[in-house]
Amino acid sequence: MDRRSLRNLDLLFLLFTFLLLAASLIILSTASINVMKSDPFHYVETQAVWILTGIVIAVVLAVIDYTKWQHFRWWIYGFNLLLLLAVILFGDSAKGATRWIYFTPSIGIQPSEFAKIFMILTFADFLVKRKGKLNNVKDFIVPFLFVLVPMLLIFKQPDLGTTLVFVAIFIGMMFVAGANPYKFGGLLLGGAVIVGIALWLHFSQDLPVWLQWAQGMPLPLQDYQLNRLVIFMDPAADQTGDGWHILQSLWAIGSGGLWGKGYRAGTQGQLNFLPEHHTDFVFSVVGEEFGFIGTITLLFLFLIFLLRGVYIALRARDMYGMLISTGIVSMFTFHILVNVGMTSGIMPVTGIPLPLISAGGSAMWSNMAAIGLLLSVNLRHRRLMF
Repeated sequence: MDRRSLRNLDLLFLLFTFLLLAASLIILSTASINVMKSDPFHYVETQAVWILTGIVIAVVLAVIDYTKWQHFRWWIYGFNLLLLLAVILFGDSAKGATRWIYFTPSIGIQPSEFAKIFMILTFADFLVKRKGKLNNVKDFIVPFLFVLVPMLLIFKQPDLGTTLVFVAIFIGMMFVAGANPYKFGGLLLGGAVIVGIALWLHFSQDLPVWLQWAQGMPLPLQDYQLNRLVIFMDPAADQTGDGWHILQSLWAIGSGGLWGKGYRAGTQGQLNFLPEHHTDFVFSVVGEEFGFIGTITLLFLFLIFLLRGVYIALRARDMYGMLISTGIVSMFTFHILVNVGMTSGIMPVTGIPLPLISAGGSAMWSNMAAIGLLLSVNLRHRRLMF
């Protein structure tokens, strides 16, 4: 890489990335302190390792010209499918899902996390070759099938959250690739309406007699997944079941007030009433212990981080770089909105972690790989004319 290109580095993007990583360690130092009694700082220490190794991954990917990945698109796509198939065939099950491949009793990877990055790289090249050919509904079928195959393998695990992330990536990249906004938008709206009607028919208690047959129709989701999709509308209806997560999260965030209860002074998190408060519900700990000021500060960091990602996409020197950046920004945006939404009780609980903050090695490596790709696009950008 030409050293002169280092002058193109987006220092503001880097600054806010490191601020978020630092925030992760601070938040986990309180969120995970009582998760593992025998080793209170286990998750902080391991998160620091994931961050340091993730930085190495990001630097390597930033140095490599992102266009090199176009030459290996089908190899990457095939490897992605093989990795996801390996999860189904040889993966380890936990809490009713098979999402991990363990190499030792304590060391393993979650391939669905890396599948998002592989998909962005390959789908970007796939769309570049279809520029100007996404004008009709029939033109959307092949791109959808391209994304559908790994989506189904992830859904089979089952991992509804990551499956929905794929949908967000697909939508964002399709629009930027030039899909007809009216036809593509209308198709998405129609699909959302159909899903909404199916859920209403499945859960409604007051259907007309002529519609009651519809309640027996099978849906491609397990009962606990269906319940999580609707329980957020009335979590008190199942206070000891699926509604427990949401109620505990709401009590944690609400009790924090303006300034919060103080560092390690929370109750829902510190007393382990709040489930998964070092991963999926880490934002609830921020609300409880650091209050409204803490949550707004964290969201501000994410906002600038995402806006710089959009800026990098706009400055990309080619459509491939723009699509890679778009897929990554779409991925991060969806993760943040859904995680904050589910912990605040306005979205279903789908098990999506808060990027760069929640504990997790595979997720951190995936996030840092995405950041490395963004930096690779940024280092080789074109000048904006405005």
